[in-house]
Amino acid sequence: MKFQFTIRGMVFSALFAALIVVFGFININLGFTPVPITLATMAVMLAGAFLGTTYGFFSVFLVIALSALGLPLLAGTGGLAIILGPNGGYLWSWPFSALFIGFFLSRIKGNSIRSYLLTFITLEVFGSFIMYITGVPWLAHVLKTSLAKAMILGCYPYLPGDALKAIVTTVIVVPIRQIYPISRLLGNHSTHVIKLE
Repeated sequence: MKFQFTIRGMVFSALFAALIVVFGFININLGFTPVPITLATMAVMLAGAFLGTTYGFFSVFLVIALSALGLPLLAGTGGLAIILGPNGGYLWSWPFSALFIGFFLSRIKGNSIRSYLLTFITLEVFGSFIMYITGVPWLAHVLKTSLAKAMILGCYPYLPGDALKAIVTTVIVVPIRQIYPISRLLGNHSTHVIKLE
């Protein structure tokens, strides 16, 4: 199987990785939980929406992998302690969140009300809820608490903010994708620079 990358694709992957890092500095600590409210998850939604499955996954995975190696990319911190800490379960899901968002949004066309609604649902399900599947159980494990308590600490308080981020991202994504579809944004087959067998 061949994976082909374009120069533009790699550049935009790096740009969205940088966006995730920058948005990660915009966070609010609630005090009663180690899980902050962060705009980084909105950047993950944008990466999946604009870069598609492969580049979206790659862009977000790049941030997580480099952070695991010690680079201070997650709100100025990095290292395995962050990846395996209370927030680790959420972080692991980020690349897959971008991948699924890219996959499903590529099948949503146009800018009708239906397109906006389906885009919002996709972002809400794969940009928010999917993160809780790994995030909450891992939080419970690290804090040695019950799943019900972990839901209170790492899920319920964030649902309104997740919905707001999905709404804002939808309003940004739908019209821009009409002008800059993924194929135009990332380049075509004539611009391939790397081929991996």
